[in-house]
Amino acid sequence: MKKILITGSEGFIGSHLVEHLVKKNYKVKAFVLYNSFNKNGWLDTLDKKFLQKIEIHYGDIRDYKNLSFAFKNVDQVIHLAALIGIPYSYTSAKSYIDTNIIGTYNILEHCLKSKIKKLIVTSTSEVYGSALKLPINENHKLQAQSPYAATKIASDKLTESYIKSFNLNAVILRPFNTYGPRQSTRAVIPTIITQMLKNKKIELGSLNPKRDFNYVDDVCDGFEKILKNNTLNGKEVNICSGQSISISDLTQLIGKIMKKKIVIKKSKKRSRPKNSEVDHLEGSQKLFLKHIKNHKKTTLSDGLKKTIEWYSDTTNLNKFDYKSYTI
Repeated sequence: MKKILITGSEGFIGSHLVEHLVKKNYKVKAFVLYNSFNKNGWLDTLDKKFLQKIEIHYGDIRDYKNLSFAFKNVDQVIHLAALIGIPYSYTSAKSYIDTNIIGTYNILEHCLKSKIKKLIVTSTSEVYGSALKLPINENHKLQAQSPYAATKIASDKLTESYIKSFNLNAVILRPFNTYGPRQSTRAVIPTIITQMLKNKKIELGSLNPKRDFNYVDDVCDGFEKILKNNTLNGKEVNICSGQSISISDLTQLIGKIMKKKIVIKKSKKRSRPKNSEVDHLEGSQKLFLKHIKNHKKTTLSDGLKKTIEWYSDTTNLNKFDYKSYTI
C-alpha cells in the first residue's frame, strides 16, 4: 500500500481526509504545522487507536529543509495546507504569499526531487471570482478578487508550470464551498448555526451572494477517487454540487431545520469590500463526472442536519481551540 503525505492534515478538511483514507486502509503521513503546545489540531479529537495508525510529521511548508524529512518513504502527496481566511488576507497579504505561494513551490520542488508518483494540489472556487458564465467550468477566467484568491491563482499556475515544464504528475483540485463538522465558526454555515443555538440575532454580511455548498464527506470521497484515477492527471478539476443557494435562503433553510425564528442583522464587519465580493459561485460537474463514477453525494438538507447535530453538542467545540484551524 502506498504512503500518502497530507499537508494541512490537522485542519477541517485535512482531518476528515486523514480519517477517510485510514478507514480505507491507506497508509497516511500527516503533516502538522509545528507549534510549541505539541497539538495536532482536529487530529487530537480522533480515537487514540485510530491515531496509532497515522505517522505524524511536524513542520512548516514554508521551511524547505524540513520538508526533505517529511517526504521520506512517501509515494503520493495531497497538498491542503494554506491560509484561507479571506478577511485576514486584506490586512496580511504577505503571510498568504509566504504560505500559499512559497509553500506550494516548496512542495512542488520536493515532489520532483523525491520522484513522487502523484500530487493533488488543493485550489478553491474563489479563483474564479464572480461568475461570468454559469455553471463555472474549469476553463472559466481566473479573477483575483481578494489577496487570498490571488495567492491561490499563483499556486495553481505554478503547479501548472511544473506539470508542463517537468512532466510532474499532478492534479489541481478545486472544491467549491465545503462545510461540515469541525469547520471554523468564522465560516458562514457554522456562523449561522452557532448564532441560532444561542438564540441571537444572526449577524451576517451580504445576503445576496450565492454559493455551491458541498458536504465534507463528499469532498473527501472526491479526493480519494481522484487519487486512484489516472485520466485526470495534469488537469484542473472542480468538486462541486452543480447547484447554488443565496446566503439569505441558506439562513432560512437552517432556521427551518433547527425550528428557530430568524432575525438577521446586517454587519459591516462581516462584509467584503464591494469589488472584492464574489457574487455567484456554481460549479460545473461535467469534467469530474465524466471521469469519476459512483461519487458520494449528500443533499444540502441532509448535510446541514449532520452539521447542526455536531455543533449542537457543545463538547465538540470545547475539545481545543478550533478557531485556529480553518483549513
